Parts: sequence; structure tokens; C-alpha cells
Amino acid sequence: MSDEKYSRSTEDDENSAASELIDKAELIERAGQAVSENSKHLIHCLTIIGQIEGHYAAPPGTKTTKYEHIMPALVAIEQDRSIEGLLIILNTVGGDVEAGLAIAELISGMKTPTVSVVLGGGHSIGVPLAVSAKLSYIVPSATMTIHPVRMNGLVLGVPQTLSYFEAMQKRITDFVCRNSRISPERFSELMMNTGELVLDMGTVIDGETAVKEGLIDRLGGLSDAVEALYELIETSEQRYPDENKNK
Repeated sequence: MSDEKYSRSTEDDENSAASELIDKAELIERAGQAVSENSKHLIHCLTIIGQIEGHYAAPPGTKTTKYEHIMPALVAIEQDRSIEGLLIILNTVGGDVEAGLAIAELISGMKTPTVSVVLGGGHSIGVPLAVSAKLSYIVPSATMTIHPVRMNGLVLGVPQTLSYFEAMQKRITDFVCRNSRISPERFSELMMNTGELVLDMGTVIDGETAVKEGLIDRLGGLSDAVEALYELIETSEQRYPDENKNK
């Protein structure tokens, strides 16, 4: 290989590597992540805040989590062998049901150790997102609203519409109960409660109640969640020693 070809090849490799770093940095920035390399284990922090934006764009000025940004970020985290764990910080009012369930299903299907922390609120579709991690935490002051599926806009008053709502609600209930310790009967009871919210149906529970109901695994804050994530990582390393050698 001539010096000119070698120089061009080296330059192309450097440009390609730089481009990959830029793409990854943009992906991290768009997904609201924070990465710390100077730690016991290399973990990603993913924030899910505000409204979960789905097929329809939220109004300007509304704090949103865009699922088209979060989903590729989760795929990148799962395939990045240097990332040992994922910490998910939740403070969401809910939003698009299908978008929220799609994100929750991706998280629950990850082999990377995951821990979630509910701060402020984990309302509506934020409930499946909170329980999707392998281990879930909630601070005492946080609240979670459990209510039936709603729909805005034109709704046809026909039996098929009711069947659609029932099927959608079953998807949410099945996912939540599969990824937590609450029973379907109890979750439905909290969801259909008519004696608590003035203009709505459902139940608002605080952090301690969420743990007692079996919806969330543990009561605790950031340091508790990080330590628990470290433990999950170390357990994973013992379970899959050959895979971790390649990191």
C-alpha cells in the first residue's frame, strides 16, 4: 500500500470513529441520558420525564419524552458491551399508551441489568414503565395514579369501541402484573375506584403504599437504586462470565 493510500485509509478510519462518537453523543443527548465512566461500574442514566409523546406531537412548551428517541437509545445500550447497567429515572404524567407500552416492553426484554426510580410521579402509563425494570424503587414523597385507559378526540359509541378499550386495558394490566407482585384483581380494583378522585376514576398512591401493594419492589432513593444496580451487575457477571470477558 502506498503512503497516499495508507494516509487516506487512516484518515477515513479516524473520520468514521469520530462520526460514531458524534452519533452516540447526539443519541445520548436526545434521550436525556447521563454517563459516568469514573464509577464502580459503567452505567447509563435514562430519564423519562413529562409527557410520553407518541404518534401525535405534544404542544410546544410541553416537557416530553419522545419514544422515537428513547427506543433506539435502548437498543444502543443493550448492544454496547461496555455498558454494564441502566438506571431509569421516572417523573412522568403519562401520555401515549402504545408508545409507553412499547418502551416498557423494550426495557423488560433487556438482558442489561436495569433499575428504575420513581421521583415526583409515575402516573398513568408511567406505571408500566416503572415496573418494567428488573428492580423498581420509589421515594416516599412520589405518587402514582392508576386509572383506566382514556382517549381524546372523536370516539364512536359502538360496541367495538368498548371492546378496544377492554383489550387495551388488559394489555396494561397483564404487563404490570407480570412485572410486579400486585395481583390483577387488586390492580383492577385500584384502577376502577370511584370514591377517591373527584372528576375521574382511579386511585392515587404514595411511595410507601406502592411498595405495600406490591406494585413497586422497594422504597428508597438514588443511592439505594445505584447500589442495587451494582449488585445486579455483579450477579450478572457471575452468571455470564464468558460474556463479560469481552467487555
